[in-house]
Amino acid sequence: MKFHRGVVVAVAAMAALTVAGLPAQAATSVVASQLAVPWGLGFLPDGSAVFTERTTAKIKSLRNGTVTDVQTVPGVTPDGEGGLLGLAVSPKYAQDRSVFIYYTTRSDNRIARVVLGQPPVPIVTGIPRGTQIHNGGRLAFGPDGLLYAGTGDAGNSSNAQNRNSLAGKILRMTPDGKPAPGNPFNSLVYTYGHRNPQGLTWTPDGRMFSAELGQNTWDELNLIQAGKNYGWPTCEGKCGNPSFVDPLTVWSTATASPSGIAYYKNSLYMAALRGTRMWVIPVTSTGVGQPRSLYQGTFGRLRTPVAGPDGNLYFTTSNRDGRGSPVAADDRIIRSDGS
Repeated sequence: MKFHRGVVVAVAAMAALTVAGLPAQAATSVVASQLAVPWGLGFLPDGSAVFTERTTAKIKSLRNGTVTDVQTVPGVTPDGEGGLLGLAVSPKYAQDRSVFIYYTTRSDNRIARVVLGQPPVPIVTGIPRGTQIHNGGRLAFGPDGLLYAGTGDAGNSSNAQNRNSLAGKILRMTPDGKPAPGNPFNSLVYTYGHRNPQGLTWTPDGRMFSAELGQNTWDELNLIQAGKNYGWPTCEGKCGNPSFVDPLTVWSTATASPSGIAYYKNSLYMAALRGTRMWVIPVTSTGVGQPRSLYQGTFGRLRTPVAGPDGNLYFTTSNRDGRGSPVAADDRIIRSDGS
């Protein structure tokens, strides 16, 4: 491999990786390296990628193996798990040239619209921030063209059950930050009772799924339904209480601690931080099938998977976030055929 200013500009041919005790893994190649905690990742209509770095507050682009600084977002405070987090590309990018970002300031978490290269324009402010943990941060556009955001409970579990708080929620909004028409509580709140949801994705038939970090016992994959209560802090995992929605599947926090999630090749690909692997969960007509793992221990902590326009899956590592064991190439963006 040849490195230039900390970026891989030429990569080795894709090769199958085999993890001891597991069958051959998906073919992978590193497309960018020596990054500073890449968090949000999206693709522009021309096939290039844009991504955020949590600790540097930079938005960067990735084109043909070359990483370029686009801009630094002012006012970002990268304390603990906070910083420059999620990114979502406008579905009307060809017309509005906009991406949306989620970031932590000294006083709150915010969502802003950015025409790349221009100052961000905040559209939602006042999302409670944690002093160190549980800022949420994921942004994604749904098939309805509306913007969704996952927010953490900001380290105060009572926020999750308070529908007047924006913390511990999944929010749904128009691109100008207003409550979406049809929201269940006439506010930005779409669902509540969440601890720290960091994965949002949809299947082609419109079902919405979320990956959520548990506390000490169970991490969750949830089917998201408007107006429902997902139980935190009363429930962690499945508790069978009819007042709450039980998760579809749970994992121990040691094997998952999930962040991003993507729909790809008829499955959900869920990145695991502490679990240092990718969980692959088949999607069925009535729910989900048996999960299997990819890359266990191969790349370290995994943060964000995204289905690319070229038919490959792209995902980021998160080994320089203070909780990993980085190697010289970290952090990385990796391309995979997902097999």
